Amino acid sequence: MRLLMLGGTEFAGRAVTEAALARGWEVTVFHRGRHEPPAGVTALHGDRTSPDGLAALADGEWDLVVDTWSAAPKVIQETARLLADRVGRYVYVSSCSVYAWPPAAGFTEDAPLADGAPDAEQTAYPTDKRGGELAVVESFGADRSLLVRAGLIIGPYENIGRLPWWLNRTARGGPVLAPGPRELPLQYIDVRDLAAWLLDAAAAGLSGPYNLVSPRGHTTIGELVEACARVTGGRAELRWTAPEVITDAGIEPWSQLPIWVPPGGELHAALHGGDTSKAAAAGLKCRPVAETVADTWAWLQSIGGVPPQRPDRPVVGLDPAVEATVLRG
Repeated sequence: MRLLMLGGTEFAGRAVTEAALARGWEVTVFHRGRHEPPAGVTALHGDRTSPDGLAALADGEWDLVVDTWSAAPKVIQETARLLADRVGRYVYVSSCSVYAWPPAAGFTEDAPLADGAPDAEQTAYPTDKRGGELAVVESFGADRSLLVRAGLIIGPYENIGRLPWWLNRTARGGPVLAPGPRELPLQYIDVRDLAAWLLDAAAAGLSGPYNLVSPRGHTTIGELVEACARVTGGRAELRWTAPEVITDAGIEPWSQLPIWVPPGGELHAALHGGDTSKAAAAGLKCRPVAETVADTWAWLQSIGGVPPQRPDRPVVGLDPAVEATVLRG
């Protein structure tokens, strides 16, 4: 298989690139040159936001293209139009954020969608991702478009900081504000499981939208945080704290305490309550949380403990002084 990876040097794009290389695929990586791609690829350089930024893609044919773009949909539109006659299938890593707010718990791929336009400038994340989907289908048609609506993505190479924050926090040791209840169910997708499913699905000729995240209840906040505490040396003293205590203290779920949101609300239903039976029927397999946590910690240690940070995403995590205040009660 001949893969054109748009990006391919960071997080999800890198995981897809490495997985394709491991299968013996011929991989071309189109990127801006800010990071080194994995060894073994053909590298093309260009900035999709610049005039003539797609010039390096003027020639060439591929079986599929994978795109993770998250900003202005018109950038995807221009790319898809350029490649429509020379690429077999367009795989777009979209997001479960494309569903109209608030999505009901158990939402499927048929749930109402946010507005979006394929020729739009950058606006908000949900509309940008939906516009990106529309841009792909506009040029490739529904039968040659695979829309991977990912949920929370974690694992090695993470450049958002969610799981790395928990790992570094538990590694620091001492009393840790652990957000309850411990049995609160979580959904996420290990970036390597996303990559494996995506390549399998594309090779099999699948099309249309798929919610790509682990089954509901694949793990819990307790299992995830306790795995972090174990793998980082066991110096953390987890203090499980009721959700209302955390929210009453003004702590922001998801951003200040990454991954966690309190039970029972719209946010938990949206982030940890999606139906993934369609992807499971198409072969999705999700590794245990302990494996994801251990491998992410090994990677984090290998780069000195400081994870990369996307400049277009806010830094996550809780100020130690705020944590100490809440723990004192």
